[in-house]
Amino acid sequence: MTVLVDDRYRGTHGIGRYAAEVLPRLTLPWAPLHLGGTPFSAVDAFRSVGAAAAPGALVYSPGYGALVRARKQLLTLHDLIQLSAPGLDRWKFAAYYSGPVRNVVRRAGTVLTVSETSARALRSWVNDDDVEIVNAGNGCSDAFHPRSGALQQSDPYVLFVGNGRAHKNLDVVLDALVSARDVRLVAVVPEREIADLETRATQRLVDARVRWVNGVDDERLADLYRGAAATVMPSTLEGFGLPALESVRCGTPVVYWAGCESVAEIVGDRGHAVSSPGDAQEWAHALTDAVAARRRVAPPEGYDWNRTAGIVSETITRLLG
Repeated sequence: MTVLVDDRYRGTHGIGRYAAEVLPRLTLPWAPLHLGGTPFSAVDAFRSVGAAAAPGALVYSPGYGALVRARKQLLTLHDLIQLSAPGLDRWKFAAYYSGPVRNVVRRAGTVLTVSETSARALRSWVNDDDVEIVNAGNGCSDAFHPRSGALQQSDPYVLFVGNGRAHKNLDVVLDALVSARDVRLVAVVPEREIADLETRATQRLVDARVRWVNGVDDERLADLYRGAAATVMPSTLEGFGLPALESVRCGTPVVYWAGCESVAEIVGDRGHAVSSPGDAQEWAHALTDAVAARRRVAPPEGYDWNRTAGIVSETITRLLG
């Protein structure tokens, strides 16, 4: 059986990062599928797939881009956020997931994911006891590690890494800064969002204590984690929560919402869990305490790209029969 890989996923974060780390580490031979366009288009699901439609072909995709004409396709579904996050075209994603994606998953009989939180959500969503859900986990770049004496900031800050989408819940942090007058925020966000986010900060009169950063590489991002008193991750939904992992790998605790299961799964006792996602006063107290404590934490073990790629490779091998 031929293993073809949909290698169109690009980028330094999210699925693009996962693909860049996992695909070169696969332990079995594979060939790129050589498809144009984007795997994130619903129309892409129904395109001609050439050799992938031939008997004996197996396609692996490191993301959710389903190809219904492929003979068999193994997907890595990182999360189901599109089905529940506010502010998205939820009905379009619902149709796409209940149609092409579920069809591909059931035909393969197996789907990969990245956390136990996502695995539980997938079991409920796929609604088929014959489908095996495999948690291959996630890895973390070697750039993210503690460094002795890294926390020497005379004017400490908390760090946010993410974007301004509603489920990232950045507004509660900006609201918290109104009361937490001694807290500074450094936020690593996409460049295209900075103007809007600056406006949000200005409306709350906290813009002088917020620095917006974009386009940083792993080494610079790791330095930002190590220099922070804490990383704040107020997300209401995450399939994994890579910034939380990167932070604790650098020895920096995380302030997070207790109800975000995937982040809680990573952080454990290496941070502070806030009980309400929207109580700005509670967040203000948590951030103020974190800056005062300037605590360091022990990095977790077990998050390794070689391990993840090994599980993906083993799963593909089993599907090859």
